[in-house]
Amino acid sequence: MKELYIPSSDGKNQLHVVIWEPNITVIGIVQISHGMIEYIKRYDEFARYLNQYGILVIGNDHLGHGETAKIDDDLGYFCPSNMSETVVADLYEVTRFAKKNYPNVPYFLFGHSMGSFMARRYIMTYGNELDGVIISGTGNQSGSVLKAGKIMVSLTKFFKGDRYRSKMLKNMFFSKFNNHIPNVRTSNDWLTKDETIVDRYNTDKYCTYSFTINGYRTLLDVLSFIQNSNNIAKIPKNLSVFLIAGEEDPVGNYGKAVKNVYEIYKKAGIKDISIKLYKNDRHELINETDKEDVYDDIRHWLICHL
Repeated sequence: MKELYIPSSDGKNQLHVVIWEPNITVIGIVQISHGMIEYIKRYDEFARYLNQYGILVIGNDHLGHGETAKIDDDLGYFCPSNMSETVVADLYEVTRFAKKNYPNVPYFLFGHSMGSFMARRYIMTYGNELDGVIISGTGNQSGSVLKAGKIMVSLTKFFKGDRYRSKMLKNMFFSKFNNHIPNVRTSNDWLTKDETIVDRYNTDKYCTYSFTINGYRTLLDVLSFIQNSNNIAKIPKNLSVFLIAGEEDPVGNYGKAVKNVYEIYKKAGIKDISIKLYKNDRHELINETDKEDVYDDIRHWLICHL
């Protein structure tokens, strides 16, 4: 595992980048776009698994996350404006870096949760850079929900400022995520059935802060962008797409929203698109109790698209 920093597209910050390089010939590259309130090193086991098959893995901590955040106060804060556009431009900077250092190798993007939203925006702008995209733990929101969220966030920003951390907004976004889970142990049980992973998450400083108002603005910004039909039409029709999610994942409305994205993309003319929902699995598929099956499915899909 190598760690380095490259300039962010915001012109101010340095992106913390991690590279997992296989000990055998590189036959493909997977770039990871991680989720909200987590960081790239949480994908270490998954990356090392892919390395065994000659797949190099690279990824960065987004602005306001992990070791890209210069100080703890920056955790959960992206940038003053053009937030999701900047995050996606950062992903493209990582793509450029990887392709320069490892040229002429099939290139894939893996996006999880909020990172899947960013990946969905990426393919609307930079889709021709990729041989395929894996969209994990994604979802959709209705226009009315997005509109109400934007009003609430804008009002809070006006009165409290962009760096304010609102308990009310946190509850609005997350309070129902454990509703389908019997015998709830912690507020983050919805992530995975693996209690060790949940407990580790709950004691990790890079996973236990609250989003700023700016963070929620970024989330609503990217959701609005990726659900716009004009933007969906910009996804290359020849891009290979693999949607994966747990059937017990609240982010994807227990599979319904993931199926909705699948149908929307099919209607948009994307030719090679597939979907797999995992029975009894929650949000973080690569951290689930059946993660070996998930890993194998991802590897098989990648190998078939090299």
